[in-house]
Amino acid sequence: MHKSRSASNLGSQARTAGKAISSRALVVAFFSLSIAHACAQAPAAEMPLANPARPTVSTPATLTPVGYLQLENGGQYADASQEFKSQFSTNQVTKLTVTPRLQAIGLFEPFVYSHGVVGDAQPGIQPGGISVGVQGVVLPGVGRKPTISLSYIRSVYGGSAPDIDIGSSQQGVILLWSEDFGGLHIGTNGIFNEQTQGDVRRGQFGQTLSVSHPLGPFVLAGELWHFTQPFSNGNAVGNLWALSYAARKNLVIDAGFNHGFTSSSTQWEGFAGFTYLLPHRLWRARK
Repeated sequence: MHKSRSASNLGSQARTAGKAISSRALVVAFFSLSIAHACAQAPAAEMPLANPARPTVSTPATLTPVGYLQLENGGQYADASQEFKSQFSTNQVTKLTVTPRLQAIGLFEPFVYSHGVVGDAQPGIQPGGISVGVQGVVLPGVGRKPTISLSYIRSVYGGSAPDIDIGSSQQGVILLWSEDFGGLHIGTNGIFNEQTQGDVRRGQFGQTLSVSHPLGPFVLAGELWHFTQPFSNGNAVGNLWALSYAARKNLVIDAGFNHGFTSSSTQWEGFAGFTYLLPHRLWRARK
């Protein structure tokens, strides 16, 4: 939840937010040009496979290729949530696996535009949050054995944009399970978050179940998810459907929608984006 601010500070905050968003836009443009240049230079045979977590709520227990930087980028439109009537946001997740069992994660929400906000939230353009974390493989998947991992995510900047139904957390631990069974890829997460409101801290619990199936170059995914809402004594429950397309080994494009089932859930969300794995390893592999 975000703290309210006095009306006298809105002008200076808007100018500060505008400068921050402009700086983030330059960073995004720089990354885009770098990606295009790297993609044009890398031979297709040397490209590793991307391992996208988006667009589902579930995160795979498996990691990205060691030494390669993976960028997951997208936009999302949400309609009829607890804190706003509509919202458009951009999001970016950066991943780098440093060993076969350890991955570093950065999560960014550089741009959020909210309309028809309620309560203490502020309308218009607001910066979102920034979080960092790690994911480690506890049990590597071999043959029919599943991959089991643990991750820890911590917020370093809460932002001031209104939250969707899940809310925002100060820190969280996720138990991740991924398995291939009968032509299906099954992923499930058990999520344990700490949410804060002023000096009050409460636990949030979530569960996700995602099932995907390849259809030629496409992958169809369906998901059920649930999160408790500790400060409103509610439950957010939703059903997500998404379609992904592997344009290249290291480039996956996705789009889909989510529908909330409870009155405290965001009723509709539409999203689209792409996952890009930079084709050049950041350091030499050990022989």
